[in-house]
Amino acid sequence: MSMDQLLETIRAFDGVLELAPGEGSAFPAIAWGDHFFYYAPDGQVPTREQPYATIVTKNYPDDAQSDLDEPDRWRLNIHVGTDAFLELIGEDPRSWVTTRDYAAADVVLPHPVYRGQGWVSIVNPGPSTHGLAIRLLREAHEDAQRRAARRGAPARPGSDAEHSVDR
Repeated sequence: MSMDQLLETIRAFDGVLELAPGEGSAFPAIAWGDHFFYYAPDGQVPTREQPYATIVTKNYPDDAQSDLDEPDRWRLNIHVGTDAFLELIGEDPRSWVTTRDYAAADVVLPHPVYRGQGWVSIVNPGPSTHGLAIRLLREAHEDAQRRAARRGAPARPGSDAEHSVDR
């Protein structure tokens, strides 16, 4: 699967907002060329929400284990949550296993930095992970959609929801 094919699939999700910083944008140069996906049908970046998926095209100072500075390498990152992480990886996301090849392509791996928050990653998704990647992206998008609906739903007077904090 090429990055362009994956981008086309994600862009077709209902209510998706893609941030794709480029040269000369207001975003830091390190983010140029990367893609950040939110559920935001109003076209505004949610103020209290992280993206549910990202595509990164280069190493970051604290995230170089995937060798993304090599030609034609990129990584899909998806927030799947604790339960799906455990099902996919077979480990609690908060337990850190250090003997892992984070540069392996077409394999679902814990995110090298954000695994503790329930993120997985796939370097250069291909035949082995294409279908799973699309399913995980749809589920992450739907989860973000449900969170947005909860935030936007008015609370009943006197209910606990009036005092709850969305996390």
